[in-house]
Amino acid sequence: MIELKGIFKYFNHKTQRTFVLKDINTKIGEGEFVSIMGPSGAGKSTLLNIIGLLDESSEGEYLFFDESMTKVKDKKKVEYHRNYIGFIFQAYHLIEEMTVYENIETPLIYKGIKKKERQAIIADILDRFNIVAKKDLFPQQLSGGQQQMVGIARAIAGKPKLLLADEPTGNLHTEQGKMIMEVLKELNEEGTTIIQVTHNEAFAQYGTRTIRLLDGRIEEDVKSKVTSLAE
Repeated sequence: MIELKGIFKYFNHKTQRTFVLKDINTKIGEGEFVSIMGPSGAGKSTLLNIIGLLDESSEGEYLFFDESMTKVKDKKKVEYHRNYIGFIFQAYHLIEEMTVYENIETPLIYKGIKKKERQAIIADILDRFNIVAKKDLFPQQLSGGQQQMVGIARAIAGKPKLLLADEPTGNLHTEQGKMIMEVLKELNEEGTTIIQVTHNEAFAQYGTRTIRLLDGRIEEDVKSKVTSLAE
């Protein structure tokens, strides 16, 4: 599904070059659940953004379903975001002028899903996340944790083939975090490929594989033992 070949990301400042990623080579198969870990500044979010077509590498090649994403046109990126890739951001990125219901509905409208089907999907999502009572509220009326829950609900509503999560539990208390990880695990078992960036060792173990970055390089790439904090 994903292949990264010799990926570098750097910034040039006069005579100095600052590296964020150095020679990243890896493959991620369809149906995997990968946790990316490492200290702050290791390049985790940059790598996630390159995979999600929100950023471009300075060197190297990125293949998505055997198609080169290097220098891909913006129109094509929009198509991939609409049909294949979902995002969970640490900073929520909810639309302030829209209610919870409308925020979750937006990607479904872009995908061309009919109203009746949208209503059924959203009803199921609201119930799954226990936010039915919040559906008519606006983001500013929610706590940080509740906004994160809505952001996650919106990301999974369209059942993307690839779900990218940047610290998905970073703003949640432990119980909410466990619930989100169980939802992500269920989605993965249903066939969604998931790549998450996390600092939480316990939550990383929900993945089937852990990639550890250090100073922009892959330091370790190991299979994980799938776990559940509910056990």
